[in-house]
Amino acid sequence: AHSQRSSHAARRRFPRWGIGAAAAAGVAAVVAVAVGISQATASPACASVTSQAAAQTSGEATHYVLTPGDGNCSYPGLPNGGLFVALSPGEYDGSAACGSFIEVTGPDGSVTAEVVDQCPPCQAGHVDLSEQAFERIAPLAAGQVPVTYHPIVDPPLASPLSVLVKSGSNPFYLALLPIGAGNPVASVQVSSPGHGWQPLTRTTYGYWLATAGAGAGPFTVRLTDSAGHQATLTGITLSPGVVQPTSVPMYGTAAAMAPASPATAKHRHHRRARPRPTASSARSQHSLSPLNASAALAASPTPSC
Repeated sequence: AHSQRSSHAARRRFPRWGIGAAAAAGVAAVVAVAVGISQATASPACASVTSQAAAQTSGEATHYVLTPGDGNCSYPGLPNGGLFVALSPGEYDGSAACGSFIEVTGPDGSVTAEVVDQCPPCQAGHVDLSEQAFERIAPLAAGQVPVTYHPIVDPPLASPLSVLVKSGSNPFYLALLPIGAGNPVASVQVSSPGHGWQPLTRTTYGYWLATAGAGAGPFTVRLTDSAGHQATLTGITLSPGVVQPTSVPMYGTAAAMAPASPATAKHRHHRRARPRPTASSARSQHSLSPLNASAALAASPTPSC
């Protein structure tokens, strides 16, 4: 029997910030913006950064339907061609797992799914897959099946990095959402004319904040992932609500892929209502998710080994 989730609004346990009417902005428009790249490396930033063995977890999987742009990670559209997953609060880890990938194996096969959402009713070991992903491992009619899953380090990249500047951003309050990193993002730093490098703070909804702002831009953004790969992007403009694509992947190479059409979204729910976790069940945003490939790197203007 299918289980039912109470509602997407209830599932989004952590509110997103907003300024006035901008907070109600929907899915951000994807606009081609010429972004200069000053540096991108596919090797670890420090030799001391090493990948850890991916731990395999035994648990269960259910399925649900996500409205485009409504996942806790704040990604616009339906990422990864509709093959995505929501994790339990502990594994979501205050958004530390956003943008990472796990391989889920069920009765009928395996699927690689991108982490785009949190499932507050889910217990540790319970993953909530999109219908498209669930169909790769079992019939939808099964509703809930036993699975094993593990994180994927350095998964193939579908496209180069993009950066979304959140609606409501201004010279005094900047929020950036990295898209397409492949591994969990460990740190984000930003600089702009008249402003030195500053580390941004991770939020529980995927964005990284410069709470005192970073000026009017253009910005240089430095990303470091959990495997130690580092990319520096220049020419990011203060364009709220706009996804700014670049031409560089976080590591290796990336193939261009058109974003999934939001027209495939359906407003249905498949989870039985369960008690929502208390605030104490969500770990600190600075703790390491079990799905992360390596320890999170401390944000600093330049990596130190």
